[in-house]
Amino acid sequence: MSTIKFHQDLKVFQKSFEAAQLIYELSKSFPKEELYSLTDQIRRSSRSVTANISEAWGKRKYEKSFIAKLTDSEGEARETQTWLQFAFYLPLYE
Repeated sequence: MSTIKFHQDLKVFQKSFEAAQLIYELSKSFPKEELYSLTDQIRRSSRSVTANISEAWGKRKYEKSFIAKLTDSEGEARETQTWLQFAFYLPLYE
C-alpha cells in the first residue's frame, strides 16, 4: 500500500472526478431547454462532490471540519443521484 501525499491520490477523489467528467459528457446531450436547470445543477453537484473531498483533505487535522466537509460531499453525491434520476426519466416527460 502506498502513502497518500495529496488528495488526488485518494481513490474516492479519483472516482468522483471521473464521474463528474462522465456526467459532463453525458449532459451535453440533454435537451436545450434543460441547459440552465437540470444540466447546470447536475454538473455543479457532481463537481462539488470532488471539491468537498479536496477541502476535507486540507482539513484532515481538524476532525470536526474534516467530517463536516465529508458530510457535505456525501450530500452533494446524493443530490447528484437525484438529478441523475430526473435525467433518466426525462424522456418520459417529453
